[in-house]
Amino acid sequence: MFYTIGEMAQKLDVAPSTLRYYDKEGLLPFVERSSGGIRMFKDEDMEWLRLLGCLKKAGMPLKEIRSFMELSRQGDATIDQRLDLVEKQRGSVLDQMKQLEDTLLMLDYKRWYYQTAQAAGTCAVHDTLSPERVPEQFRALMAEWETE
Repeated sequence: MFYTIGEMAQKLDVAPSTLRYYDKEGLLPFVERSSGGIRMFKDEDMEWLRLLGCLKKAGMPLKEIRSFMELSRQGDATIDQRLDLVEKQRGSVLDQMKQLEDTLLMLDYKRWYYQTAQAAGTCAVHDTLSPERVPEQFRALMAEWETE
């Protein structure tokens, strides 16, 4: 069964222009075309497109995605190279997750800080707050700030 670009875009929950862009960038060499030049997507293309979307969401540059796709088409001789690319991007995603966790901790701290100030009617409440009254998850953060 074949799908139009609109149908495939709907299945992937992306805009058709996204698939056109990927095609223009050489990321969809596996997609067949009709005699009139219309893209004809197959069910088997779905896995490739989902992988492409995953790599893009993971922050992999298009140049590396293109390289990954080319390596994939070359077969088993490139497994090591593809694994290296995936491992590198995985490390990048883990770094991003750590940064987001740190950001979330700061936002949670500030939320607690202002909720406490709001209840007291002043930010000065924190000047007299004993360390035991600070939520445990924020104590290390506050200690870190005091040493800087």
